[in-house]
Amino acid sequence: MATLLGSDSPCIGGKRRNDNSNIISKFTASKITGQGFSRGTELPVGLLQERDKRAKWHGIPPLLQKLYESSHPNSDLSHAHSFLKVLSSQLSMEAMSFVTEDRKTAQESTFPNTHTFDLFGGVDLLVEILMRPTLTMQKKKPKMNDDLVKDCLSVLYNCCICTEGVTKSLAARDDFVLFLFTLMTNKKTFLQTATLIEDILGVKKEMIQLDGIPNLSGLVQSFDQQQLANFCRILSVTISEPDVGNDDKHTLLAKNAQQKRNASPSRAEVNQVTLLNIPGFIERLCKLATRKVSEATGANFLQELEDWYTWLDNALVLDALMQMATEEPEQSSTESSDESSLATSPLRHRLPQSMKIVHEIMYKVEVLYVLCVLLMGRQRNQVHKMLAEFRLIPGLNNLFDKLIWRKYTASNHVVHGQNENCDCSPEISFKIQFLRLLQSFSDHHENKYLLLNSQELNELSAISMKANIPEVEALVNTDRTLVCDGKKGLLTRILTVMKREPPDSSFRFWQARAVESFLRGATSYADQMFLLKRGLLEHILFCIIDSGCTSRDVLQSYFDLLGELMKFNIDAFKRFNKYVNTPEKFQTFLTQINSSLVDSNMLVRCIVLSLDRFESQTEDVKVVEVLSECCLLSYMARVENRLSFLFRLINIINVQTLTQENVSCLNTSLVILMLARRKAKLPFYLNALREKEYADKYPGCLLNNFHNLLRFWQRHYLNKDKDSTCLENSSCIPFSYWKETVSVLLGIDRTSLCAISSYIDEPFMDLDRDLLED
Repeated sequence: MATLLGSDSPCIGGKRRNDNSNIISKFTASKITGQGFSRGTELPVGLLQERDKRAKWHGIPPLLQKLYESSHPNSDLSHAHSFLKVLSSQLSMEAMSFVTEDRKTAQESTFPNTHTFDLFGGVDLLVEILMRPTLTMQKKKPKMNDDLVKDCLSVLYNCCICTEGVTKSLAARDDFVLFLFTLMTNKKTFLQTATLIEDILGVKKEMIQLDGIPNLSGLVQSFDQQQLANFCRILSVTISEPDVGNDDKHTLLAKNAQQKRNASPSRAEVNQVTLLNIPGFIERLCKLATRKVSEATGANFLQELEDWYTWLDNALVLDALMQMATEEPEQSSTESSDESSLATSPLRHRLPQSMKIVHEIMYKVEVLYVLCVLLMGRQRNQVHKMLAEFRLIPGLNNLFDKLIWRKYTASNHVVHGQNENCDCSPEISFKIQFLRLLQSFSDHHENKYLLLNSQELNELSAISMKANIPEVEALVNTDRTLVCDGKKGLLTRILTVMKREPPDSSFRFWQARAVESFLRGATSYADQMFLLKRGLLEHILFCIIDSGCTSRDVLQSYFDLLGELMKFNIDAFKRFNKYVNTPEKFQTFLTQINSSLVDSNMLVRCIVLSLDRFESQTEDVKVVEVLSECCLLSYMARVENRLSFLFRLINIINVQTLTQENVSCLNTSLVILMLARRKAKLPFYLNALREKEYADKYPGCLLNNFHNLLRFWQRHYLNKDKDSTCLENSSCIPFSYWKETVSVLLGIDRTSLCAISSYIDEPFMDLDRDLLED
């Protein structure tokens, strides 16, 4: 409390210093215990004034007392407003320093005025003033002055960002949080209200239930498009599952246990349903996401955008500044020369256009995020139907060149601080959110063909006809009135920009994920050939082998994409062999695969599955030719290489470390053994695992680990329809055969040559028997 007491106090160790300390300590204690003083208005004015200068309270406690005395029920609040304005000016300077500097940790030594305001009951007093109309028994609620409401909200927000604990204390008051939503009906106070709500919901322990907001449907329908876009910032907190870290890093064991405990729909899922039930909500979001915006001109636009964004990181603040810029009167002819030069500076003229572009981009980020979350929820099919009906995909396609992926020369490329792949700018966030949306939209859904235009759909039909294979049902059923317009569809546009990205660009990861999602599901030869004809395979191989890319995320996304592109496609393997035409290139490729099997195992699975199919098509001359010439197929055809992959896939995972990211290693090892079982070679592979254990002097370790993994597999997949469908579609192996193979491997008959237990010597049996026990 040194700052509040004042370092230059003449009283050292005397009673007067103790009096100051006692006031502070008693207020602090009362906040914790709820006993004793509750606010500074309970102290004599003379005492507060006497202590004010020495304690460096800057007159805040006496002003708070005047504010309290002038804000009693039925009083004229104009006097209270005048006191609040004085307080607001003192607190706003601290808030501005927080916003424009390096986001200092909120503490009293950094922001003494705001801390003093809260300490002496200012926050509680403003909440009382705001909520006073709700306490009256009159049918017609008294209306407060809009400017007073705005100032109350602004001061509360300043306290939230400058004083630790204020936001959490406000978030704990459910009545106040729900009351704030009612203030959003007034356009004049909307921005301040939305800003405060967003801050509060960000720290609230329990997610708010949207159906508890009075007349939510009417509230949302009353919003104009600008308000609705800002409301999406608030909604994003209410429809997303609580962020407890990277979802891929959570162990499946823990996630399964959590799902057992919480069998009923989560609050986020309930809130998603609430939103979908609001008439016209999705349609308006689609219009917001696809509306056009004026293009910026001038070579320095992009750098200018970045300069402003370094301190305008909130679309709501941007709204306020735009409103000021629009409403600001012309400077009078009597202004000083300095003022004149400021008013006519190039920055001043450029600002409105730049702000408008940033404004629209930031709006679209929020809207796309909400749509993306809804697309991944339990009502996915309902959302898909609406997004198609309201032509979201064609609308985004029309924005692609002009806004989403505008063309810049190399000199205008933005470097984001020390990290070129920083995801903090609106431009970067917009592109990534756009790609995430496309990934969610295409993933295992027939609507994925909306990413193409009519000519491209015709091309797919022609590919199927030439190959003498039936068209995919989803393609036949695609509504041609809902597909992309123009010369290129969205999928083709993404391929074009992907080829221009620097090797380690973070965009490559998201671009590859979006394209891969188009291919995922039941393998479509026509879809693969469509992309192969556009040089995608050669581009991926260049990035893996020749570009010098070192990003593990980018490489993993390219391995996954390559697997989907090549699976069961003899033309793809022929193209692979044409590109990888030297032993050095092939060795580089293998080195990349072996450097991280967690990243590359989906590609390994693709090669194993494809090889198995091609070996059953030896009547086809083309297949026989590629089988004999392709270095990749020849490599995987050697049993020692398949065994090597199997050993490592089982060894790099265990039940405790299984995540959504690495569980694919378990499934890839299962694919290898299922194909071996089909050829009656399962005992040979199991015996090889046993010999590997003894060679490494760890008998039982590998097989017991695999046994435990398969026991977990049964629990995990036999209760998840979606996961089992994905396994079946991606491998073209019936899920019944997956289940049967796992049961055979886990058989308890030690005389069975296909049971793991038969290959573990008795002393080393069940080293980790109780790992899965409840």
